[in-house]
Amino acid sequence: MRIHWHRQDLRLADNPALVGRGLEESTAETPAVGLFVFDPGVLAHAAPPRLSFMLDALESLRAGYRERGGELLLAKGDPRVVVPAVARGLDAGTVSWAADYSGLARERDAAVRQALSEVDIERNAEHQAVHHRPGSITTNAGDPYKVFTYFSKKWHDRPKAEPPDPPSEGALAGVAAEPAAVEDTLAEHGNGTDPHLLGEVPTLADLGFDQPEAEVPTASTERARERLDGFCESDIYRYGERRDYPADRCTSRLSGYLKYGLIGVREVYETTERARERAPDEEAGESVHEYQDQLAWREFYTQVLWDRPDVVTSNYKSYENDIEWDNDPEAVRAWKNGETGYPIVDAGMRQLRAEAYMHNRVRMIVASFLTKDLLVDWRVGYDWFREKLFDHDTANNNGGWQWAASTGTDAQPYFRIFNPMSQGERYDPDAEYIQRYIPELEGVPADVVHSWHELDIGTRKMHAPEYAAPIVDHSERREQALSMFERARGDD
Repeated sequence: MRIHWHRQDLRLADNPALVGRGLEESTAETPAVGLFVFDPGVLAHAAPPRLSFMLDALESLRAGYRERGGELLLAKGDPRVVVPAVARGLDAGTVSWAADYSGLARERDAAVRQALSEVDIERNAEHQAVHHRPGSITTNAGDPYKVFTYFSKKWHDRPKAEPPDPPSEGALAGVAAEPAAVEDTLAEHGNGTDPHLLGEVPTLADLGFDQPEAEVPTASTERARERLDGFCESDIYRYGERRDYPADRCTSRLSGYLKYGLIGVREVYETTERARERAPDEEAGESVHEYQDQLAWREFYTQVLWDRPDVVTSNYKSYENDIEWDNDPEAVRAWKNGETGYPIVDAGMRQLRAEAYMHNRVRMIVASFLTKDLLVDWRVGYDWFREKLFDHDTANNNGGWQWAASTGTDAQPYFRIFNPMSQGERYDPDAEYIQRYIPELEGVPADVVHSWHELDIGTRKMHAPEYAAPIVDHSERREQALSMFERARGDD
């Protein structure tokens, strides 16, 4: 018997580690039992939207195992104790898993690898969350790329592996409903940490979390495929032209499904390649390429995190002096609540609360506004997104925030500062997206919405008496932001 330890690969299809790729043929053909461990160390950093989505995904994954005569065991405890104990309790000879690239995950996996080695259980970690493992795409000097354009060219040029078939009949093993041997082994080796099996997928309340305020999407491989197939039927051919217009919803919205591995990157890429082959014209084919660029961005930021795990809490880019962030709590409160008086910003922040999601262009706008207009440290925004997004991915979220704050790799130059009003007017010209999330502005003419910062108090009260006045003057804050970064650069 073999154990497959699921983490962020909550699927059966396109799962190289689950089907035993990288193992000897005899071992790969050994039936696998699935295992998911609720790690208290990871739960300490969890948030209701993400956890709700993940629990839904686990329900779907367990059903998939059982439909094929297999079983997904659920346990709670330190993986360094739980994984070896489950393997010993089931007399498994090998434990497989998909590699994870954050600093914390790599430390955890190294510790589990050592614990398995001490009890003579084979280990197999397969690189499958990305097409090209971190460190494999480098400059000619062998260094990690700091500029996406150069990374992207090599990423596109390199061949992509095809998705492996899902587990064949008999490849997933069932276990007794009450695997007493596993419980006994867990109790024997628990070291006072009380590791234990869970009979059912726990609820948020079981894990000590409240329900999310947002409506979180359904999490399953089937739902991910529906999104992907629907997107590749038509919207992918408009993606290059319309992806920045949030009212159009011309994006795949696969981010959360990729983050938790409900669908694999090989399957996504292969499906988009088929879409490119049937593109009606060259422009449509180029649009598919631009979508694939987003997959490359995902891997670029994964490589950044792998190379520099410190970026989660530290600036990637060094300045001569510390950046003098203001961090005014009232400004942060207004930003979080969508009450800044800048319509496109507030619409994005309210979408975040309502859907645990935000359109990518709007993510850039609200991040620029927090760091360049409110002069607030990017880490405040990163933490809020981590708390509220169901699709929070450490590498992507961190990369996006540091890009906006001019502290990251290949970042927005500090002197290029988004004007939130012109961004709203350009990407939401009819104010359709804005009015979808700000009911106070419903029915207000678009030209009034986009000139909100210029209106006098009387005009604003006439059109939308309940909507906030701008809390800062963008022009003034732009100059303050420039001065702040120039001092950090040592230009004074």
